[in-house]
Amino acid sequence: MPMLRASSKAGSSVSQREKQSEPPLPEYHAHAVSTKKIDTGAQLVAGLSTELDPAESERVRKKIDYHILPMMCTLYWIQFMDKTTLGNAAILGIDQGAHLTTNQYNWLGTIFYISYFIFEYPQNLALQRFPVGRWMSFNILVWGIALVCQAASNDFSKLFVCRFFLGACEGSITAGFMIVSSMFYTRKEQTLRVGYWFLMTGTAQIISGFISFGSLHIHTVGFAPWQWLMIITGCITLLVAVLYWFFFPDSPTSAWFLTPSERATAVQRLKENQTGVENKHFKKEQMIEALLDPKTWLFALFLALDNIPNSLQNQRSIIISSFGFTYLDTTLLGCVDGFIEIMTIWTGVTLAARIPNGRAYVGAVYFLPSLIGVLMIEFLPWNNQIGLLFGIWLVDINTTGLVLALSWLTSVTAGHTKRITTNAIILSAYCIGNAAGPFMWQAKYKPRNHIPWIIIGICNLICPLLLLVIRWLLARENARRDAEPIEDDEEFFVEKEMDDGTRVQVKVDKAFMDLTDRENRDYRYVL
Repeated sequence: MPMLRASSKAGSSVSQREKQSEPPLPEYHAHAVSTKKIDTGAQLVAGLSTELDPAESERVRKKIDYHILPMMCTLYWIQFMDKTTLGNAAILGIDQGAHLTTNQYNWLGTIFYISYFIFEYPQNLALQRFPVGRWMSFNILVWGIALVCQAASNDFSKLFVCRFFLGACEGSITAGFMIVSSMFYTRKEQTLRVGYWFLMTGTAQIISGFISFGSLHIHTVGFAPWQWLMIITGCITLLVAVLYWFFFPDSPTSAWFLTPSERATAVQRLKENQTGVENKHFKKEQMIEALLDPKTWLFALFLALDNIPNSLQNQRSIIISSFGFTYLDTTLLGCVDGFIEIMTIWTGVTLAARIPNGRAYVGAVYFLPSLIGVLMIEFLPWNNQIGLLFGIWLVDINTTGLVLALSWLTSVTAGHTKRITTNAIILSAYCIGNAAGPFMWQAKYKPRNHIPWIIIGICNLICPLLLLVIRWLLARENARRDAEPIEDDEEFFVEKEMDDGTRVQVKVDKAFMDLTDRENRDYRYVL
């Protein structure tokens, strides 16, 4: 569509002297834009001039919470439990059952993230191209089948293939949830909601601990406890895949549980984000901007370093049992890991949501206990079982920094193609950290593992500094924009079909133009 330009002047009935005595009115520009260029929510709220009722907004938000948060939390519990079945299977006999060497066991942890890495960008493109809920449910189905197939895998090669498919499919979940969180919630709400579904990683550790404990007591001829673990978790996953296909919404513009007016309210709520809902058309210029944006790579470096210590997920049971605890004790102690993770993530996101512009500060503080935990493990006597165990629990607290970084990134990136590109980059970095981590746990370092713990300590030292650097860069950019002269008022219009079939041009707010955070100079970064 052609661009239209118009100046706002005084009416012709006003005399020339009156015109000269009046202050000049600001010039504005009217743009008629193609529907391909704008956000999907723009057409839903185009022409709406009424102010959003706070009470109605709150009611719709609660309705959204009621319908999607339980499903998001359940799936994130499932995907984390499935991902860490390898760690639980280690004390249920998978090494002996599948005849695995230490190096092969480490490779099973690494191949998951290599596959995750390879498919991360295609997964993000698919999440933009296809309905989000349907695409995620398809991936859940495939990885559920792969999980069940692990029970029939009696050697390294078969487990390798299953873990490869597991990583390829699970790459859609965190990326999909980051998109869904930005589509349904305001920037302030996102911090808490991302925290809510991410703390399910702790719940997964508790539940999988009990499932593993129960599996350890299943005695069947020709079918080991670790195989029962794969069957039980796989069946739960397949059930969730069916539920997602029928009940998880793709967008607030089409959510089955919202009425047409509630959908409009759900979209209007996002105006303050200046990020819109979504755009199904790939924009090359937004992809390039994401690649050239320094904060993209700072967040990527953070996620890579933060997730090298995450290799503990597959090593924790082995390490704790090496302290002298029995297999049963080790299995149940995994429940404590989960409880600590739930409490630290919940307190972290709650503080970040209540302290204005405090995300980086809160995230940095939560790395301090992890550093203390590393020092305890490095220097306490090997016979101090309880002290070493508490050291490992303290190291787990750094997960809060990861959660805050993910929610923060979602809140400071605008433009749908830029968002999916940025998500792909930082989750690829997440994979690199997780893929590299297992290889530091070498047999020659056992039992104290001094070298791996030194590496974990260095990562936990650099990560909080990166959060503070990111905050400084974004604060400086906000100050620069505040100092810029106010631009001429711009108005955007899109063609909309009315109830009587006529097509008219209606006004669309700038927030729904699918502009990036750099293109939209009214955009301010949350800190």
